[in-house]
Amino acid sequence: MDVRRAILVSIWMLAFAAPLLAADQHVLVCFGDSITAGHGLANGQSFPDALQRQLDAQGYHYKVINQGTSGATTKDAVASLPFVMRVHPEAVIVEFGGNDGLRGLPLEQTRRNLEQVLTALEAAHIKILLAGITLPPNYGPEYIQSFDQVFRTLASGHHVAFVPMIYKDLIHVPGTIQQDGIHPTAKGSEIIAKTLLPALKPLLKK
Repeated sequence: MDVRRAILVSIWMLAFAAPLLAADQHVLVCFGDSITAGHGLANGQSFPDALQRQLDAQGYHYKVINQGTSGATTKDAVASLPFVMRVHPEAVIVEFGGNDGLRGLPLEQTRRNLEQVLTALEAAHIKILLAGITLPPNYGPEYIQSFDQVFRTLASGHHVAFVPMIYKDLIHVPGTIQQDGIHPTAKGSEIIAKTLLPALKPLLKK
């Protein structure tokens, strides 16, 4: 499924779901690319699904909405923002940038797009967790360092909750990455959810 078609499907799903959400229901949106979408996984195996289970188990009453789109760049994130706003989330996990980096897009373009996403969410008084990602070693230390710094600078400048590397707790754990070497397995998704929870919970009501 290409990015445009996937975004249209996501838009339709959010538009359909919005009226069904109670006005007083807490909503958490996981807003990202294929890592969020659960690329290559069965239904119920993405990290937003794991996050839903873990939050339920800890007594947090939130509806977790997976707004992940495989192949999406930070430019696609900007385009999808109005439809994230439509469900009136209390908090949003922003997980974009990996596809920008893999495609070698200008870092200033990535920073500018993410800046626009964070600024719009802040203006709507939505709490934010920025989830960072890094690049494979073959991209070179200088580019990787500059790429990583984009996330750190944005998190610091906007004073948002921040997990610098979403994969930090699964890198050396067997069975957590699919054969493509990029996307998490179901086991990896569970670990990602656990990695995000400590930074996420202070943003949520119990």
